Amino acid sequence: MNPPHTPPPFTSLPEGRVPTLRVMPMPADANIHGDVFGGWIMAQVDIAGAIPAARRAAGRVATVAVNAIQFRQPVFVGDLLSFYTRIVKTGTTSITVDVEVYAERQRLDAEVVRVTEATLTYVATDEARHRRPLPPL
Repeated sequence: MNPPHTPPPFTSLPEGRVPTLRVMPMPADANIHGDVFGGWIMAQVDIAGAIPAARRAAGRVATVAVNAIQFRQPVFVGDLLSFYTRIVKTGTTSITVDVEVYAERQRLDAEVVRVTEATLTYVATDEARHRRPLPPL
């Protein structure tokens, strides 16, 4: 006999923080069961992480590493995803960004769950796509 299903604990969106990106997955982003593809989520994480990286670099950046990614909960068609970002480290040319993803479930009861966490590293590049130093703050 299977143990009874326990829903994930209720989480609230981070107070006082503004999401970098908000998006709602559509049926084309999911399998036949309505579960959103991890690759689609990874693409959105990369977009969200690139926004503060490009601001800090004052220009073009390229993703050089996905240092870590963890899928904590499934994402479903119709969930409203909020991507929160924070720069955690900078080097001479590189910027490391943490991304946290929360899903607001569009069901009868309001439910918010943290679904994904990731750390990515970007590098500032020039117009020829060569590494360039970050500008001073």
